[in-house]
Amino acid sequence: MFQTSIKDRVLEVTLARPPVNAINRDWIDGFSAILDSLGQHPEIAVVLIRSAERVFSAGADLKAMRECFASDDGSDALVETVRRMQRLYDRIEALPQVSVAEISGAAFGGGFELALACDLRIASDAATVGLPEARLGLLPGAGGTQRLSRLAGPGIARRLILTAEVLDGQQAQALGLVQWNAPAAELGALTTEIVGRLTSMSPGALAAIKHCFSAADTRLETGLLVELLETHKLFHTPDTRRRVAAFLDR
Repeated sequence: MFQTSIKDRVLEVTLARPPVNAINRDWIDGFSAILDSLGQHPEIAVVLIRSAERVFSAGADLKAMRECFASDDGSDALVETVRRMQRLYDRIEALPQVSVAEISGAAFGGGFELALACDLRIASDAATVGLPEARLGLLPGAGGTQRLSRLAGPGIARRLILTAEVLDGQQAQALGLVQWNAPAAELGALTTEIVGRLTSMSPGALAAIKHCFSAADTRLETGLLVELLETHKLFHTPDTRRRVAAFLDR
């Protein structure tokens, strides 16, 4: 289901469940196990998520969904699967490492919700993204209504989710759903450039900045206090002191 590699402070997670990286409980458990292993690699600064298939992820596994709707207690099974997805995506969003989604193909439903849980998203022109659950009488419950509203604003979120609109990579960037867009042939090079820029940064600073971002939805006074506390902690780290000394010496 997954291929993983660690190189140059980057954990690369490649989604590899043919044909469309469909999401089921085994997939969720497998991804969770990968996150569990991060504690053994404190040097990792970036988690890059990409796909080995033509699509990024088409979302929920249709076989699992069929089983839910054929069972008397299927609603409980469906809710439990969505709850597990929520927990996994919450973990990805809360990582101290910077998470990057490289969207090379279709990212629908839970697949797009996975990308929305990441800090940064890079899409190719060939990519298509959307939350089409309303067509099935469902809703994007793995964070889709919440994260898309926070990311693009309630107006755009309502437009995309209520009408099940599908966007290409350029449209997604224009609406702020992804930060970068590139032709398919140039996507890998752009991802390498962005990830390289991230790994040149201080891992401690990146984690501290992410902590500050997490307070951005609270009262301003709370967010400012978090900035002060994180600044104080960074002042005493060897990496920050080394970087500042090198800068001042120049």
